[in-house]
Amino acid sequence: MTTRSKPSARTPAAAFHAAAGRRRPPLVLLLPATAAALLALLPLGYLGVRAMEHGWGYAWDIVAERRTLELLGRSLGLTAIVVGASLLLGISLAWLTVRTTLPGRRVWAVLATLPLAVPSYVAAFTWMSAAPSLAGLPGAAITLTFACFPYVFLPVAAALRGIDPAQEEAARALGSGPWETFLRVTLPQLRPAAAGGAILVALYVLSDFGSVSITRYDTFTRAIHSSYQASFDRTPAAVLGCVLVAMTVLLVLAENRTRGRAGHSRTGRGSARPPLALALGRWTAPALAWCTAVAAAAVAFPLGTLGYWLTVGNSGWDPERWWSALVATVTVAAAGAAVTTLLALPVGVLSARHRGRPARLLEQSVYAGHAVPGITVGLALVFFSVRYAYPLYQELPLLIAAYVVLFLPVAVASARAAVLQSPPVLEDVARSLGRSPLRVLREITVPLAAPGIGAGAALTFVVIMKELPATLLLRPTGTDTLATRLWTETGAGAFAGAAPYAASIVLLAAIPSYLLGRRS
Repeated sequence: MTTRSKPSARTPAAAFHAAAGRRRPPLVLLLPATAAALLALLPLGYLGVRAMEHGWGYAWDIVAERRTLELLGRSLGLTAIVVGASLLLGISLAWLTVRTTLPGRRVWAVLATLPLAVPSYVAAFTWMSAAPSLAGLPGAAITLTFACFPYVFLPVAAALRGIDPAQEEAARALGSGPWETFLRVTLPQLRPAAAGGAILVALYVLSDFGSVSITRYDTFTRAIHSSYQASFDRTPAAVLGCVLVAMTVLLVLAENRTRGRAGHSRTGRGSARPPLALALGRWTAPALAWCTAVAAAAVAFPLGTLGYWLTVGNSGWDPERWWSALVATVTVAAAGAAVTTLLALPVGVLSARHRGRPARLLEQSVYAGHAVPGITVGLALVFFSVRYAYPLYQELPLLIAAYVVLFLPVAVASARAAVLQSPPVLEDVARSLGRSPLRVLREITVPLAAPGIGAGAALTFVVIMKELPATLLLRPTGTDTLATRLWTETGAGAFAGAAPYAASIVLLAAIPSYLLGRRS
């Protein structure tokens, strides 16, 4: 009696894609991705050298101090609050603007991205000037939540547009209600996008310095800055920076476990039908009230306060100095966004298409550098340039290198999500026809993922334009950006004088933010 072997449940196409995912990463992706990871890890090398300067015992005494444990609890508590609130705001607004009959949903989508144009330190000042009683955890949580929730909204909205509605329609046909369908069918498919946005929010909160300083809430970043200012001994600040990096690595590992392995691209024939918009009915008024409240707190309030300073305050600003700062801001932000996007592309493709350990290690290395505070990144690059590359000291390439270290994850997350949206079968077919990895990347992968990569570049431009601590340390001699001029004026207590620079940052950042919102 012969036994028949059980047929494999895996289809030939699935087996082909799985084999592609296990294929050794091509050098055309591996080499630039490794270079990006090494650059991102450079500040960590600086932290290691400084932290071990007086030996392990001295470093451990700093870690074990009660003050360090308090900072750990305060930083993690603030991060948990902001991430939870950002997920709530981002997912709810994305669903309302993409999948429902919400009146004016295109306008609400644009308004949901505009908080990206308001620097967190400017928003914190507006809230604290209006309600000083919010100083501490409430003020920091409110400011950072309204500054960060677009990082969740944008990828979740993109995922909602890309999901095939057939699964949701099947669930509805089997008797599931709208909420059950959303929780059991739609939400699991949004997990990679939501997890990617959540990790960006968490890293932003951990590395933020401006808003926690203005709201007077002690976190690791504020303690590191105080340590650098209070003493010539950099070891305590470096040890605290190492603890912050360890927290980042743990967060990235947790995000990798929650994101899942599969994307949500379509591989079937034909094109996906657009999903039917869900009629809100009697929930229309509450939905509009919810969108209005978020837009008022995140956009209208800081802009209104800024407008008050512009019209009432006697700024006495210098138009020539303002124009010089504006040109410098656009120049450094555009250059930084271009270089960051180019270096993020191979990392994003490796993360999306290859599941091996090298791809995971490279992606985790890129994220590790993002949680190092901007002031620490700046000092690390100053240390490196003075000792090993002095001609780069206080030159534009060194400043761009700092932007790459700080904001690579923003571009990597967008590139990875864009590549996951495109069907991998097209790349596999091109490879089977003899195309080289470079040609596949240039002719297939990049054109298909171009809209998402462009959105990531625009988002990177916005965050670079608002960056402050590293720019203060590394900007070329005699160069001021809008952010550094704003900080100088506010540090002197002349916020009315800083208002033109703050307004210029907001208006300049609103252009790509508006385009991102239109795309959503």
